[in-house]
Amino acid sequence: MIGDIFVFDNVIHLYDLSPQNIRRERADSVPSWKQSLEETARIRHPGEPPNDDPNFDWARRWSVDEMYDLVFRRSPTDMAMAQTVPMFDWFADWYAPVKTQHAMAVAHPERVLFCGGVDPMFRGFDDALEQIDHQSKVLGARSFKFYNGHAEVADCWRCDDRKVAYPLYERIIANGIKVIQFHKGNPLGLQNMEFLSPIDLQAPARDFPEVVFIVHHLALPYFEEMVSIAARFPNVYLSLAGYTAFLRFAPRRFQEHIGRILQVAGAHKILWGSEAALAGGPAPYLRMFMDFEIPQDLRAGYGYPQITLDDRRKILGENFARLMGVDIEAKKRELGLVSEVSAEAP
Repeated sequence: MIGDIFVFDNVIHLYDLSPQNIRRERADSVPSWKQSLEETARIRHPGEPPNDDPNFDWARRWSVDEMYDLVFRRSPTDMAMAQTVPMFDWFADWYAPVKTQHAMAVAHPERVLFCGGVDPMFRGFDDALEQIDHQSKVLGARSFKFYNGHAEVADCWRCDDRKVAYPLYERIIANGIKVIQFHKGNPLGLQNMEFLSPIDLQAPARDFPEVVFIVHHLALPYFEEMVSIAARFPNVYLSLAGYTAFLRFAPRRFQEHIGRILQVAGAHKILWGSEAALAGGPAPYLRMFMDFEIPQDLRAGYGYPQITLDDRRKILGENFARLMGVDIEAKKRELGLVSEVSAEAP
C-alpha cells in the first residue's frame, strides 16, 4: 500500500519476446513491432534500461517469480490482474500468452487475478468460443481482453460487429463474467488506425449495459473521442495502462489528459495500470502519481479540477476493486496489511 491507499494494478503482462516466440515467416516481424517497442521503452526511460535493471534483456520470456518481484516486492502494489494479450501478428504464442498469465494467478491467487484473451481470427470463431469456455470454467478467468486491430486488414474485426463480436460477448456473459477489456489506439507497426479507434465500442456499450467495458491506453491518439464515450456511457472505463509512462517523459501531457478526464468523466472512471514489465516496474510511477497535481494555469485556463486524495484512492485501487467485486478492507486483513486490532477499532 501507499500509506493507507490500496493499490490494485489493472494491467501486468508476463510477455514473451524470446526468439522462440517470434514468427520468423513474417517479413515485418523485427522491423515493425520490435523497433516500436524498443523505441517506446527508450523514450519512457531516458538514460535508463526499460525496467530499471542494468541486465534487462528484450529477448526473454518473463517468469512468474520475476514478475512478482517487480510488481509486489519492489513496488507498493497490493493486487494486480495478469492480462493475456491476444496479438498473433508477430508471435507464435501471442505477446502475453494465456498459460503464463494463468500461471501467475495460480501461483499467487490472493494477489493476482487472471484475464483471459481470445481472437476469432486466430484459429477461427468456434475455437474462440471454446477458449472462452475453457478459460472461464477451467482457468478461472475473471475478465477477457481483446485486440481487434492487426497488421493484416483481413485479420481485423470491429467490436460492434453483431456476427463476430457480439457472440463473443454473449459467451463471456454466459460464463458469469461481466468485465471485458480492449486494446485501443497505441498501434504497433503498420496497422490500419481505424480498427484501433474506440468508436466501435459505443454500440456494444449501449447494447450490453450490464457489462463493464474497459479501454486501455486512453485510446491515444483518439483521446477526445475516448473521453466523450467514457463520459456518456456509464459502463465504459479508462485504464491508464501503457499511459503512465507519460509521468516520466511528458508530465505536461499527463497533466492535460488527466485534467480533461477529471473534468468531463470523473475520477471514478479511471483505473490504474502499470503495464509492467513493458513500461518497467510500477514503483517510480506510483511515487510520481502521488506527487502529481494539475497546475494552476490548466485549472484557470481550461477549468480542470485539482486532483484530490480521494481521486487518487479511487484511481489506484477502489474503482477496479469495485468492478471486480473485491472487498478492500477484507483483502487488507487477508494480506496482513492492517492489524486485527486496528481493523476492529471504532
